[in-house]
Order: sequence, then C-alpha cells, then structure tokens
Amino acid sequence: MTTGANRRTTVPHPFGARFVTPLLWGTSLNPINSSILATSLVAVGSAFGVGAGETATLVAAVYVASAVAQPAMGRLGLQFGPRRVFVGGLVVLTIGGFVGLVAPTFAWLVVSRALIGVGTAAGYPSAMALIRRRADESGTGIPGGVLGGISIAGQATAALGLPLGGVLVGIWGWPAAFAVNIPLGLIGMAMAFAWLPKDAPTTRQGGLWRALDPIGMLLFAASVVALIAVLSDVRHISWRLVAVFLVAVAGLVVWELRARIPFIDVRMLRANGALTRTYVRQSVALAAAYTVLYGYVQWLEDSHGYSASVSGLIMLPMSVVAAFGAAIISRRALIRGPLLISAVAIVGGGVALLFVTSTTPLVALVALSLLFGVALGFTSTSNQAALYTQTTAEEIGVASGLARTASYLGAIFASALIALAYPGRATDAGLHVSAIAVIAAGVVVLALVVLDRRLPWRGH
Repeated sequence: MTTGANRRTTVPHPFGARFVTPLLWGTSLNPINSSILATSLVAVGSAFGVGAGETATLVAAVYVASAVAQPAMGRLGLQFGPRRVFVGGLVVLTIGGFVGLVAPTFAWLVVSRALIGVGTAAGYPSAMALIRRRADESGTGIPGGVLGGISIAGQATAALGLPLGGVLVGIWGWPAAFAVNIPLGLIGMAMAFAWLPKDAPTTRQGGLWRALDPIGMLLFAASVVALIAVLSDVRHISWRLVAVFLVAVAGLVVWELRARIPFIDVRMLRANGALTRTYVRQSVALAAAYTVLYGYVQWLEDSHGYSASVSGLIMLPMSVVAAFGAAIISRRALIRGPLLISAVAIVGGGVALLFVTSTTPLVALVALSLLFGVALGFTSTSNQAALYTQTTAEEIGVASGLARTASYLGAIFASALIALAYPGRATDAGLHVSAIAVIAAGVVVLALVVLDRRLPWRGH
C-alpha cells in the first residue's frame, strides 16, 4: 500500500528544470540580441555604405517593435494561450534571423530587426503568464526563485552578448549577428514543444482584431516613435515633433477609454495606482542605471583613456553584482527593502559621480560600478515581484509586457540624457551633468518607495 508520504514524494516539483529552462531561454533572447547588435553596427555601416546615424535606426527598430509588441503579446496570450504565443514569437524570431542573413539592402535589415524585436517580445509576458498559471495550479505562492532566475538570465545574457557578438562578427562578419537567431529560435521551439504544458482550448471570441486593438497599437507606436524623435536631439528640440507626440498620446488615451478591449488599459492603470507606480519606478530607475552603464563607459574611454576592453572589465562587476543581488532577494520575494536600498544606491552613486575626474584611481571607478550593480539588480527583481502581487493571473501577461515597455522607455530617456551630457566627447563636465540627472532620478525612486503605503515588504 502506498502511504500519503510516499505519494507526496512522487509529485514532481512544479518549477522543475524542464519547465523553467525554455522560459529562461525565451526571456533572454531580447537582451542578448540588443548586445549582439551593438557589435555589428560598424560592420553593417561599412557593408552597406551608411553612416552611424542610419545604422542607429536598427537600434530604434528594436526599441519601437519591442515596446509595442510586449503588451501586444501579453494580450495575445490572454486570447489564444501563452504557450502558443511563446512558440509563435520564436517562429517570428527565426524568420527575422533568416531575413537578416539574406538581406540585399539596408532596408531589409531594418525589417529583420523589427521582426526580431517582435519575436523576442513574446518571451517575457508569455513566461510570466505560464509561471503564474503553474503557481496558482500548484498553490505554491510567488515563485521567487524562478522570477529571480529570469532577472539573472536577462542580465547575464546581456553581458554575454557583447563578447559573443564580437566573436561571431569577427569570424563570419555582420550577417552572423542576424543569423544567430535561427538556431536560437529553433532550439527554443524544440524545448517549448517538449517541456511546456499545452494551453487549454481557446474559448474566447472576437479573433485577432479584437484581441490586439490595432488602432490603439498604432497610436501607441506613434507616441513611442515621436518620443524617440524628440529625444534624439534634446539640444535642439523640435516643437513640431513635441506637438505630434502630445497629439498621439491624447489620441491614445481618448481611444483607449472608448475601446471595448483596449491595448493599453487606461482605466486599469488609473484604478491600480500601485501597479502604475511600479512602472514609473522601473522606468526612472533604469533611466539612471542605463545612463551610467552607457555614459560611464564612454567617459572611461574618452576622458580616462582606457581601451574598450579595459572599460568593459571595469563595468563587469556591475553585471556580476546585479546578478548576485537578484539571486539573494528573489529567494524570499523581497520587495520594499531592496527597492529602498536601490534608491539610496542610485542617489549615493550619483553624488559620488560628482567628484569623479579623469585622475580618479581605478579602485574607486570599480567601486562605483559595484554600487550601480546593486541598484540594477535590486530594482528589476523587486519590481518584478511587486508586479506579481499587484495583478491577477489573467492580467499578468499584459501587465508584464507593459513593465518591459517601461524599461525600454527608461533606456530611451537614458540615451537622451547621455546626448545632452556629451554633445561631443565624454568629458568630466559632461559626467557631472549626468550625475545630477542620476541623483534626481534616485530621489524620485526613493519618494515612490517611501510614500507608497501599499508597497509590501515581500511577496506572498
């Protein structure tokens, strides 16, 4: 006779390696693609005879496509099932890689990057929906270790993408930065089909048009594109573009308030203030972190005279500490405490940057990298856990997509801050300008944590 104890021991862990591995794979494809792309821009420009300004459209294509597609994929997962959307994203990614491999013109490369942005955007919202479904079915509560693993995987692969892209492009040329997505997509599909549980039969009505709200998507895309255009030259603001941005945002809000199934649920954002504040915290904190991540590296090379490889090594502790920090706090699903520490680290790091000059010793420069690693690791992981507690199982796919969109907006603002601080070379004076912006961002994040009475100390 089988005892109750024996029966319990035969039940597999709900978040075993087979379930988690394809999710980590899928959610890592967006950050690793961003890093690999950075290593190919110069080679692409030489191959197609285009300048740095034109190759930057490859970066913009990913930002726009991912920012719009993230919440769209969450919406599709709600309509058709997260596993189907997860696999569909990998199919689009594979197609995008093939288009880039055989691209006859630069315009086709832009199409490839847009497809890659859409394909990789399916990973995170679908994974969060699958995790929430599994957690609710097994009654395990918030799976902190799994959520932390997603944060760590994203940070690790973003750091890995730079050297990996350098090797691939060095051996096979710029097409490798696109073609690498073919095996990445195929391997992801194989794991998803083999290890992820099938979705239940769909019962929702209305089809693709109803699920996506295309007009809302177009208005949101127009808002993002207009914002990028405004911020691309912050020293010479185009008020015409500002007007376009404001009109697009106003049109988006009006339309979404009337839409039966809105792409951006404005009413939900207004009613769920805790979730909205999580988005703002994520966007502002990452704007500060990315300002340091990219602007600090430029300064190390231009003003301190370090080579690109040495500068990368100085910044490596930032990624390592971020990964360790995410691992520590995710196990206990900590939220409020790490967010307080993160905000203080941003403010403290900004203040320290005010006193950094081209004569600052190496040990101090590495210490600054460590400090912002704390901010980066704690912010993303704790906000992810907060989002998990602030949404329902049905909402989490769309909400997770919007969280990633908030992160992209932070990166967009960071690029504008860097352009403002460094109009030419990255000087000490420019670094100090960016430091003031970082301090201001840290103060905003700190206020959002301290004053938010609904923000829990840990998930449940």
